[in-house]
Amino acid sequence: MHNSLWDTTTISYTGCAAQLFFFMFFMSAEFYLLTIMCYDRYVSICKPLHYGTLLGSRACAHMAGAAWASAFLTALMHTANTFSLPLCHGNALGQFFCEIPQILKLSCSKSYLRELGLIAVSACLVFGCFVFIVFSCVQIFKAVLRIPSEQGRHKAFSTCIPQLAVVSLFITTGIFAHLKPSSISSPSLDFSVSVLYSVVPPALNPLIYSLRKQELKAAVWGLITRCFHKH
Repeated sequence: MHNSLWDTTTISYTGCAAQLFFFMFFMSAEFYLLTIMCYDRYVSICKPLHYGTLLGSRACAHMAGAAWASAFLTALMHTANTFSLPLCHGNALGQFFCEIPQILKLSCSKSYLRELGLIAVSACLVFGCFVFIVFSCVQIFKAVLRIPSEQGRHKAFSTCIPQLAVVSLFITTGIFAHLKPSSISSPSLDFSVSVLYSVVPPALNPLIYSLRKQELKAAVWGLITRCFHKH
């Protein structure tokens, strides 16, 4: 935002480290919380009689705390490891933000393999969460197909399918950006992939989790029509 407003393309070393830390922290926390939300939906639809015992206030607090703590540790490990590497190939990043693969390109140390190992472990963890989300959605689909009400089935499908689409986009593009071979790397491809996993999913989240509600749809539509009438 600062670079856009002041038309600059520079960032300090500490600013870059802080940007990378908060980027990893919030993206990791978002994904862990999406996984918890999917579990909440699974229990409420497939095991409604056990909802109070499985997802009481204490259990929700513990899961939320675990999500934020895991995200903090993930961001701390990646940031500390990335910025412990000596950089000897200049200081120009071919990206619009401080991204791990772009910083690793500036490293002249073989220890960058340690960071690639961390990325691979994180990718496996993310993939495990994704498998859990898919499994939960499959169980939800099986449950709602037995519901006689067409409105109930539509509500469940309209929630799960967009979430699966956004999570799939986030995972595939994120893993591709961090683990793709350097032989197929190019500035335009790196830029496009980074936008797909860092900008598009957070922008679509309000549409999936909020604007699908009729009251909010009506409010947004009323705001748009009033703006057009003024002009």
